[in-house]
Amino acid sequence: MRKLGLLAVALPTAVLAVASPAHADIRYVALGGVRVGLHEHTRQVVTVDHTRGYHARIGFWLRRDGHWRRVYDVRDGRIGYGGLVRPHHRRQGTGTTPLGTTELISAFGRHPRGASWDLPYRRIHRGDYWVEDNRSRYYNRYRNKSQGGFRWWLPTGDVNSSERLRDYPVQYEYSVVTGYNHAQVRHRGAGIFLHVNGSGATAGCVSAPRAFLKKMMWRLDPGQVPVMAVGR
Repeated sequence: MRKLGLLAVALPTAVLAVASPAHADIRYVALGGVRVGLHEHTRQVVTVDHTRGYHARIGFWLRRDGHWRRVYDVRDGRIGYGGLVRPHHRRQGTGTTPLGTTELISAFGRHPRGASWDLPYRRIHRGDYWVEDNRSRYYNRYRNKSQGGFRWWLPTGDVNSSERLRDYPVQYEYSVVTGYNHAQVRHRGAGIFLHVNGSGATAGCVSAPRAFLKKMMWRLDPGQVPVMAVGR
């Protein structure tokens, strides 16, 4: 998700409001004031509770012995400069953060993979992009320009320009990919992540303090079907 000026910003995406065949049964609970859509086997949740402006309270929850418990809680979370929007109403380039629940499916960043990191992970290398070219079959995917298939050379101001990941060493030191728009609906937006705070609002992602993201890298477990829920 492209950032503008000092604005910070989020890999692929699955919104639980429209359940996939593999996870057809979704039930809803309220955690920290946020409505969360849960798969049957979900045991880890990140909640994003909008407080004011582009600020949010972010919590990390675990389910143990039939009960949900918040184990981390930070108040310096951020959302997009364009505010919040329903997922299917979102348009690329509006700086809006999609409401609702999405899976947390993979991660990328600047460091070698940690021994205890369970999410699928890619270390950022020269030429790596997040594809936001609406004409590309790789829209909303991680890809290196040497592989071709998207117009990586387009200038930043172009609506189809893609995001060069090495341009954001602070925000993308640790970044978790959500399932938002994994189906690649063109112009709905690409690259909605959970990543490290920048200087201000994001361009649509959710961000949190570095210490929180560092903890997420070793706590998030795909076997626990982790999700992130964004609420008003």
